[in-house]
Amino acid sequence: MIPVTVHRLLTEPKHIALLGAVVALVAPAAASAAQNEKLPPRVRLRADAPRVSTVGAIGIGNAKALTGPLLDPVDRFSELIARRTVKAHHHHEVKARKHREAREEREQFETLPGGVTMATLESIASCESGGDPEAVSSDGTYRGKYQFDQGTWESVGGSGDPAAAPEAEQDYRAALLYSESGSSPWPICGQ
Repeated sequence: MIPVTVHRLLTEPKHIALLGAVVALVAPAAASAAQNEKLPPRVRLRADAPRVSTVGAIGIGNAKALTGPLLDPVDRFSELIARRTVKAHHHHEVKARKHREAREEREQFETLPGGVTMATLESIASCESGGDPEAVSSDGTYRGKYQFDQGTWESVGGSGDPAAAPEAEQDYRAALLYSESGSSPWPICGQ
């Protein structure tokens, strides 16, 4: 058998392939050992952890052998995908709930009571507040599209600030008031 010299290793194709395989096996382990010493203790490779062969590629050994905050890249990626999926699902549920609540609110106040027409209400609102559902009188007593005072608003089932209520609710409560009392709550604008 002819001894293999460095010159022959570097010039003959069959030896170059063999040398490449040896370097691929040895270099990562040597680089990993050198790097391991530079890492903080919580991230060092465990001495008892099995190594994965990295033939044909330069790698850092077995990622699962790492301790501390580093994870196997596949596990980390899977965890990231799972978190994003849960987050997207939650976002979808919140959005669907908001749409459902808005639809239910519209339906709740869609039909005006007492045969009051929207044209009648629009005429009153235009005169009282310019049709602005958030309007507030200069002294703060009268609020919302129909300029309810707090007692009148509560008498037709409203709660909280009339100017903060949705416009559809203000229309509904004004229609209730109109069906009970006619135009008298709006002595000027109800004519």
